[in-house]
Amino acid sequence: MKLDDRIHRLREVLRADARIVAALLYGSWTAGEADEHSDLEAYVFVAPGQEIDPRAFAEQIAPVRLCHTNMFGVHSIVFDDLMRGEFHFDPAEEIDKIASWQGMIHLPDPERAVLVDRDGRLTELAHGLTRVEPDPVETAQLKADELANWTLMVSHLLARREAARAAFFLNSVVSPHQLQLLRLLQKSTDHWLTPSRALEEDLPSHVERHAATTARAELAAVTGAARESWAWSRELIAQAHERWGTSYAADLHDDIAAHLGT
Repeated sequence: MKLDDRIHRLREVLRADARIVAALLYGSWTAGEADEHSDLEAYVFVAPGQEIDPRAFAEQIAPVRLCHTNMFGVHSIVFDDLMRGEFHFDPAEEIDKIASWQGMIHLPDPERAVLVDRDGRLTELAHGLTRVEPDPVETAQLKADELANWTLMVSHLLARREAARAAFFLNSVVSPHQLQLLRLLQKSTDHWLTPSRALEEDLPSHVERHAATTARAELAAVTGAARESWAWSRELIAQAHERWGTSYAADLHDDIAAHLGT
């Protein structure tokens, strides 16, 4: 696979550069889910007093067509074959922050993810990034509350006739919470951090229901999708209440439905 070859070259570049203390891959490759569309993503920890030029670094891996610092402060690369790359260049003294990634990044095979480690510290920290299963009661309650709050915001945006903004919040804010609650109930949490990932494979019987909660940014379409979304959210919240005894604010839920015009 092309990504395997690219990672092999990245490893060679890293190990040959004395300025680099340690480097860690993350993303789909480390989870064993990479394909020809996957990105090359890595944290690179640099020795004190040293700096790395992102473009010059990436050019050693493959020809570069675009290099810029994206909205999250990450150095984003587009290689000549349209493979994407994302590189973080951080001081080596910040390497201990990896311990705080527990629950946000999961490394099934830490040894595979560590590309270079000159003092052993990175490997030690990487082994701490084990999978953490969400607590069902606490998480279900949080998701129920988030769904009520953000769906009401969508409803207010629709009342203001801001279809584009309502569509954004419905798809980008409401939907992830909804899919996480669905995954929690279905005991399908392998893709917990990105709940839409592989939905078609993980939960094929729910794909059509999910599709009904999406719409183009047109007022009537978004309104219909928001109503479908809230109806599904209420069902999921009720299931969580029945299974784990989470709170169920029926009056509030009715009021949100009425606000949406259902």
